[in-house]
Amino acid sequence: MYTINMDFPKDFIWGTATSAHQTEGNNTNCDWWKWEVEKDGKRDLPLESSGEACDSYNRYAEDFELCRQMNNNAVRLSIEWARIEPRQGTFDTKALDHYRKVLKSAQEKGLKTFVTLHHFTNPVWLAEMGGWLNFKTPSLFASFAKKSAEFLGEHCDTIATINEPQVYAAMSYIAGTWPPNKKSLLLSLIAQINLMRGHNLAYKKIKEMYKKPVGIVKNISWYEYSTYTFLDKFIAKILYFFNSDFFLKPISKNLDFIGLNYYFTNRVVKLKIRNPDNPVNDLGWWINYDGLYKVLMSLKKYNLPIYITENGLADSRDTQRTDFIKKMLTQVHAALSRGVKVKGYFYWSLLDNYEWHHGFWPRFGLIEVDRNDGLKRTPRKSFYDYAEICKNGTVK
Repeated sequence: MYTINMDFPKDFIWGTATSAHQTEGNNTNCDWWKWEVEKDGKRDLPLESSGEACDSYNRYAEDFELCRQMNNNAVRLSIEWARIEPRQGTFDTKALDHYRKVLKSAQEKGLKTFVTLHHFTNPVWLAEMGGWLNFKTPSLFASFAKKSAEFLGEHCDTIATINEPQVYAAMSYIAGTWPPNKKSLLLSLIAQINLMRGHNLAYKKIKEMYKKPVGIVKNISWYEYSTYTFLDKFIAKILYFFNSDFFLKPISKNLDFIGLNYYFTNRVVKLKIRNPDNPVNDLGWWINYDGLYKVLMSLKKYNLPIYITENGLADSRDTQRTDFIKKMLTQVHAALSRGVKVKGYFYWSLLDNYEWHHGFWPRFGLIEVDRNDGLKRTPRKSFYDYAEICKNGTVK
């Protein structure tokens, strides 16, 4: 199937991604933990709470060694605001020292560190103040970003302020699936405005201390449309605008790079989202490859470096994952050949982890985590296939 070798630049970043709450375990001071354990009938519980997750808070060195064995030259991870600032204005030096050890451990394994400051979770004290609906939150986030940079900046090769801000706003304030379980377009808009402000303020605070790249991570899906009506085309373009430029343009002057998370494409048919039933991943998401190319081409106008900060497949049997990675990288290579500044690719995820309201059952990991055997890590076949790609910088 892959008859032509596609060579990537020698300095291309090859990595995998994780997040703190999904892997560390016992993140007891954040709003998600509180939400997971409160069975108050106001929500649909995931299959289980995050609990000890993958215990990566203690087993990070083991995980980084697996990254090294996979020939990764970078790792994307997040630090937990709720651990670092457990009470407003009080910063825990033990937590900061811990994350310094984590980042140093990664660098000692030859891994560049791509550090995310906010990956969906908030300290309980912030949630009790209204979270991202409170107009004080952007300044509070900037204060956290400044303190984190002061302690950890020398061990952060690249910093992303916020992960998927619009996904957070949609799931928390439109769908009502995530805490605080609201369903309001207005509240979602307020949250998005505050997230934009939070990014801008944090960017400026960090850049006062370091010249290292600071950006944001955006989930962007492509939107196809049918030929039934002009309205389908119009709706698809409007949905894509709100999914991308609506958020990126107002903050574009405070970006050194764009982190792109791409998972799927949606298709508008007769004024509704109607995606094909095949091929899909274990979560039922339509697997569409050229959507990634189209998103990358649409981002070319920003003239910024782009990292694929997440791209992955829920595939418990590991039968589609290698093919998925190769076909996605084919799209990345095509965009590179047309002048898009794609600088790296992070597969999601390094480990099977806690997939938010879905619980643990979706298996995105290149490494299986056996929850019935002490969280034993076992590399899947796709781990070794991706290792070969990373080693040679080539897709065959």
